[in-house]
Amino acid sequence: MPIRLLLAAVVAALIAPVPPAQAQEPTVKGLAARERQKKCGAEWRALPAAEKAAQGPKWPQYFSKCVKRLKEQRA
Repeated sequence: MPIRLLLAAVVAALIAPVPPAQAQEPTVKGLAARERQKKCGAEWRALPAAEKAAQGPKWPQYFSKCVKRLKEQRA
């Protein structure tokens, strides 16, 4: 009998709704990072396939160079 009560309590705990996490306001740093990601992504998508192949780097390397360039322009 106690096993049934324990099992019922476990099932009830698993089924109980989890309260949603509080949404946080984005930080200035986070907003700047998102803006850089959008700009670099737009630049990457605008490049023709031939130019992407000629440049050599794939997206991660391109993104790294793009972020560095945007940060230098900002400074």
